[in-house]
Amino acid sequence: MAKLAYPRRKFFGALISALAGVFFLDKFLRPTFRKKKTLLTVAKADIPVHGALVYQEARLAVIREAGEIYALGLVCTHLGCTVAVTPRELVCPCHGTVFDRQGKTVRGPADRPLARYEVEDRGEQIAVLM
Repeated sequence: MAKLAYPRRKFFGALISALAGVFFLDKFLRPTFRKKKTLLTVAKADIPVHGALVYQEARLAVIREAGEIYALGLVCTHLGCTVAVTPRELVCPCHGTVFDRQGKTVRGPADRPLARYEVEDRGEQIAVLM
């Protein structure tokens, strides 16, 4: 009977190892869905028509143009400077990159557009999501 104990221990050790492996593989291979985080909430009435609300601390701008409201990140895609918002364009003060009001690069050195955040209409308010 003593000979049966060793194979039984080996079997249970292998079974526990296999279950632990399946558990950890499941944790890494299953897609995770993150809930979108609300960065800020703005009253629709506060956003000027054909204008922008600039939030320097959050480094983003909420822009209303032609009936559309959208949010752009104000971090230059070249070296990470904070972009200045003017009535016609967005300009990086560090190296002179110019972006249009949609966030697309007009003149370099940056070669990628500004980050665009998802905006959710909540009746009287607009929520900027990340």
